[in-house]
Amino acid sequence: MRCSILADLAGEPLAGTAATATAWLCLEQPGPWGRDALLESHLDRALGVELQRRADGTGVRILLIRRPGRHADTRVPARRRVYLAATTPGASWLERADIAAPEELLELDFAALGAGHSTAFGTPVDDPLLLVCTNSKRDVCCALYGRPIATALNLWECTHTGGHRFAPTGVLLPTGHLYGRLDHDLAERVATKGITADRCRGRSCFTPRGQVAEVAVREQLGETGDVLDVVAESDSSATVRHADGREWRVSLTQRPVPQRPSSCGRSPDFATALVATAIDELVSACPG
Repeated sequence: MRCSILADLAGEPLAGTAATATAWLCLEQPGPWGRDALLESHLDRALGVELQRRADGTGVRILLIRRPGRHADTRVPARRRVYLAATTPGASWLERADIAAPEELLELDFAALGAGHSTAFGTPVDDPLLLVCTNSKRDVCCALYGRPIATALNLWECTHTGGHRFAPTGVLLPTGHLYGRLDHDLAERVATKGITADRCRGRSCFTPRGQVAEVAVREQLGETGDVLDVVAESDSSATVRHADGREWRVSLTQRPVPQRPSSCGRSPDFATALVATAIDELVSACPG
């Protein structure tokens, strides 16, 4: 059985499993993608190495994206779509650019992007952007279950976002909320309306503790806006603050997960998951 089916049967929680990144750089690259897609695709390998070098330590995560359908790459020069996103709570933003050659990304200030600052590389995008992982060379579950959703809803396909055992997976920009066990209805809802706590793996700018706490508070409130931030953490809790001044302390604990493979082809192993056990309000909403 596929790893994603076994993880689902094991009841492995989704919250707290999101990749960590303060910003995302998404480059259109047609053609096949290898396991390490940035270095194993029709993108010039030396350029991929340099882009990864510049991104290292900045908080920027690089994805390759492509339109659903046939993935032939004729290698004929053509303009490519680029998306830049900063996940800063309450100040997230998304920009789009069309470039003549991927080498133009070397002009980008990665440190500024990782810190949440726009470099005016692209133009602002108001609507949410959902990318669905279909990187089969990393794990076949991603393509097997992700590609039909991307195709049906005409969403951008993307390379590995982490956690293929939760396939189909996706990342919502600009906030950086990651999702697992997507189906058609959830993907359509996220792509058109934005953030939801349903099957959310967490927000990439937070640590695993912060991710679990933010999802728990968001679920309790039914909150769908970019209005929650994680302002404190300890070994057993995290504090979440709403833009209106309310605060909650979320108690956290480790819970064992039944044996399941972390990806297809691996042997089943035991793991633990971080879960929220209580939510205590610390500060009520400010008057007015």
